[in-house]
Amino acid sequence: MAEEKLNLTPQDFEPVSKNEKGDDEKIAAPSLTFLQDAWLRLKKNKGAVVSLFIIIIMLVVAFGSSFFITNAQLVKSAPQYANLPAKIPGIDINGLNGKLKMGGAWVDAYAQNNVPANKYFILGTDYLGRSLAQRIIYGTKISLIVAIVATFFDLAIGVSYGIISGWKGGRVDNVMQRIIEVISSVPNLVIVVLMLLVFKPGMTSIILALAISSWTTMARMIRAETLSLKTQEYVLAARTLGESPSKIAWKHLVPNLSSIIIIQTMYTIPSAIFFEAFLSFIGIGISAPQTSLGVLLNDGQKNFQFLPYQMWYPAIVLCVLMICFNLLGDGLRDAFDPKTRR
Repeated sequence: MAEEKLNLTPQDFEPVSKNEKGDDEKIAAPSLTFLQDAWLRLKKNKGAVVSLFIIIIMLVVAFGSSFFITNAQLVKSAPQYANLPAKIPGIDINGLNGKLKMGGAWVDAYAQNNVPANKYFILGTDYLGRSLAQRIIYGTKISLIVAIVATFFDLAIGVSYGIISGWKGGRVDNVMQRIIEVISSVPNLVIVVLMLLVFKPGMTSIILALAISSWTTMARMIRAETLSLKTQEYVLAARTLGESPSKIAWKHLVPNLSSIIIIQTMYTIPSAIFFEAFLSFIGIGISAPQTSLGVLLNDGQKNFQFLPYQMWYPAIVLCVLMICFNLLGDGLRDAFDPKTRR
């Protein structure tokens, strides 16, 4: 085999023509930044892309509802329209055409209640005759507001706390980590109950509970990564050149921590949404006359045996929110850190 490899001919030593262009050093792919490369990888994940568009649509509808849904509409009762099923014009499917199943037969609930022909409710009404569609949209907005608040505390407290703890190290780091352990050892439900001793049930108690305990996971992850990054050559070079710790953190640490920050934020949001829904469901979160997905689930489960749609619709919206944020979080994790892809 060795002799065959050394069997060269004179043609092997002929110079390459000037017209022939070698492609050994040709760059086949375009030059991309880190974010551009991450976006290309994210687009390959169809589930994450679909989830992103669903989340954007929900955000637009929920926060845009402030222009056409007033608080008066949400709290005003209309007993003549109580417990009406969903009715969508042009659709003749039982459950979506204004009919309810009573005694084994489908009955037109709108005709029984003498509802005008031009009056219909896309997702039906609750026990007080209020539009479920309007209340679900408003409840989604409340859930997203709680998610935004949790994200704010993650970014404002968790990131700063983690960077300081990891950067200082030593005794300062030990003290700061013991504080996190103490906070993490207290369940969120206990914190909310303690807040109820001072404040009424509602957004204030939930926001304070999130402010106290929601940022600890982010702080731990940022601290662990900061301990690794602060020994890198570019950070040591910046310290040698006399850069202040704040500038080093903003110019060098935060950009390299961005992937962890974004990914952890995507997992914090569904946790906060579920936290609010759970508290409202058991009666210590959002309370009447305000509404949220948890309040709607609590109201719906009371009539679930006879009017299951009153619970199914808010439950579906809550599940879609949770699933979309989790799928988007998985997609962002794979996009920003391809090494974690299984």
